[in-house]
Amino acid sequence: MQHLKRRAFGSTSVLMNEDPLKLAQLKDAPLKSLDDLLSSSQKNDGLITVENKVDISSLTGVPQEHITTRHVRMWKPVKHAMQSGTNNTHKWKMEFESRERWENPLMGWASSGDPLSNMQLSFGNKEEAIAFCEKNGWDYSVNEVVEKQPRPKSYGINFSWNKKTRTSTK
Repeated sequence: MQHLKRRAFGSTSVLMNEDPLKLAQLKDAPLKSLDDLLSSSQKNDGLITVENKVDISSLTGVPQEHITTRHVRMWKPVKHAMQSGTNNTHKWKMEFESRERWENPLMGWASSGDPLSNMQLSFGNKEEAIAFCEKNGWDYSVNEVVEKQPRPKSYGINFSWNKKTRTSTK
């Protein structure tokens, strides 16, 4: 019968025939010792390590033909010749090899049935890119960065009277 005395609707309703002071009393949370809290956090604090290589290719949902027959190229972009900035040159890029393409007869656009042909991934360093390829089981090649050492030049050479370096104005 007690459940019939309560109101069925309303989120702010007060229970009928019950003492509101009794309902308003808060119950304290049970106290736990500091040792129990620290020991449980230390149990969950470590990382899970796996000794052998795990093949995740079956979990990705990518068809097998895109995994086993694909070759990945990794490189670090160089500074564009038409711009002075070095934006987008600090990350390593990864892209798949190009598969068959054809010319669309209606518009003349280049078409492809390959979903991975336009995908390009960025990584912070070369080791991350290599680890990602090995984790997915892809063959890869790395184009190493060739750093050009700038030759020391002087602005005064432009106005030099040396016959070997002077350019003619005729």
